[in-house]
This record gives sequence, structure tokens and C-alpha cells, in this order.
Amino acid sequence: MRLFTVITLLIITSIFHVQGQRNAKYEEYINKFKTLAIQQQQEYKIPASIKLAQGLLETGAGASRLARQGNNHFGIKCKEEWTGGKMYHDDDAVGECFRTYKSAEESYIDHSKFLAYRKFYVSLFKLDIYDYKGWANGLQACGYATDKAYGRKLISLIETYELYKYDKAKIVKKTSTIKDDIYNIKINTPEPSKKHEPINWRHRILQVNGIHYITAQANDTYDLISYDTRLKLKKLLKYNEVEKGYKLKEGEIVFLQSKKKYASKDNAIYTVKSGDSMHSISQKYGMRMKSLYKLNKLKDDYVPKPGDTLKVRK
Repeated sequence: MRLFTVITLLIITSIFHVQGQRNAKYEEYINKFKTLAIQQQQEYKIPASIKLAQGLLETGAGASRLARQGNNHFGIKCKEEWTGGKMYHDDDAVGECFRTYKSAEESYIDHSKFLAYRKFYVSLFKLDIYDYKGWANGLQACGYATDKAYGRKLISLIETYELYKYDKAKIVKKTSTIKDDIYNIKINTPEPSKKHEPINWRHRILQVNGIHYITAQANDTYDLISYDTRLKLKKLLKYNEVEKGYKLKEGEIVFLQSKKKYASKDNAIYTVKSGDSMHSISQKYGMRMKSLYKLNKLKDDYVPKPGDTLKVRK
């Protein structure tokens, strides 16, 4: 996503592979994160080879300051919608804001959502899942990186380390008493080439309480939104605490991620308005209904009345 500073470049080039030759640090990074990359491919349809190659290139196999101190493996900058952790790093300009995460896994997931939920990258999802060259060059064309050789570098990494084999892999759960050994990677013979349906960009992705959501349009249903966003219907219903068959109204909030326990720090008390329900209030603040009842010591049969005040955070 950036041109490296002199210091970062020195760190990375000190362990970078010679084209066609493998580097032990790079192989260590691949072995550490290949399962996570395959899981993300299964969830978001982003090739595992691309995910791993970007992680390798952006962090120098985990050596960059952003990766070491901020668990940021993809050089993603804060952007206006970001409400999570931040750190500042010299990049295209001095002291730019970058996202930080509690773990590398959070970084991998956020990178998937960053590509899947932004209109700039919609063309990538029209490509075949095994077309790593198309994805690599497409990322550069879509403006992910300022480096004009970005696509070529990703392809070089994928071919040197045979990362394309992970695009054909699936995660198979194993029965094991060892907690660190619950997954097994199975390499499959690729299916005949299939084009993936692009995400339907009828909706604008917004955020509340750090959670992505869209606003329902006329005639929207959860089935239609599931198809548009490629999120499983079961997950969408769970995220929004509604049952199958629930009829959406125009203007309703539909979350694309799990709601949080409490509202953001900017909110503490809500005064009930006409037409409010416990569900609509919980949607407004991106908090779970169970927490809303519990926080206010209310019974399940409570119906909010205009003028009532409710706590939305501790």
C-alpha cells in the first residue's frame, strides 16, 4: 500500500529472497499464516496465495515495524471510517496514520473486509479464484499500492514459494486432544474454472461502534443482502438478532459483523422515542439486545415507552 521508507527498506532487503531462491524467514512466515490465509479464502473468496504474498511483501516476512508493533500485515492506513487502534509511521508522507490490531488474525480479517467491502476492488472478485496473476496485477491497477512493480513482486513471491498451491487447499477439522493441532490442510485438485459473481454495490458500507453495516433499501430482504454481500444468511440473521423470515423496512440498519456488548464511549444514555423497540435501539448503537436488557435490569417482556431512559454502556 505504500513506498517503503529507507529504514523499512533496509530491514526488508536484509532478509528478502533472491528471485527463484527461497529464504528461510519467508518460509517460516508462510508456514505460520498459511492456515489463516486459506480460512480467509474460504470466507471471502480472496486467493490465499495473494493474501500470503501481500503479507510477505508488506512486512518483509513479519520484520516491519507495523507488523511487529501494530500487527498490521497489509499496510492498511486508518481511513476516515477506522475507529480502532492507531500508530504513526512515515510513508508517502511523514507521520501517516496506520491501523493496529490485537493480533495478526485481526489484521488478516480486516484486510479481507477492506477488499471485499470497498467499491475500488469490486473488479477483482470477477476474476477466477485461481488467477493469481490477475489478482496481483489487479491490486496494482486498483490503486492498492503506489509501487509500480507491486503486481510483479507479488507474482514473483507466489511462484518462488509455490503459494498458488494454497488456493487449491481446504481446511479440514481433525479430532485431536492437542489444542494447537485442530486443523489439517488438504490440497485438492482444482475444479473447472469458475467466474465468481461480483458483490452487488447497491449499498454504501457504513460504520457504527466500529461495526460495518448497510441501510436497507426498498424491497430489500436478508436473502437478497446475503446474496449481494456473499455473507451467509445464517450469519446475517445472527449478527442482527432476527429470525428467518423477518421483513426488513426501508432505512433499517443491517449489520455485516457481530454487534458489541455495549455502545461506544461517546454514548451512555438514550431517551426512548415514539416507535422505538429494544431491537431498534440495539441496532442504533451496535450493541447486543441481551446486554441492553441486562444493563438496565429489565425483564424480557419490557416494552420501551417514549421518555424512558436506557443505559447503553457501563
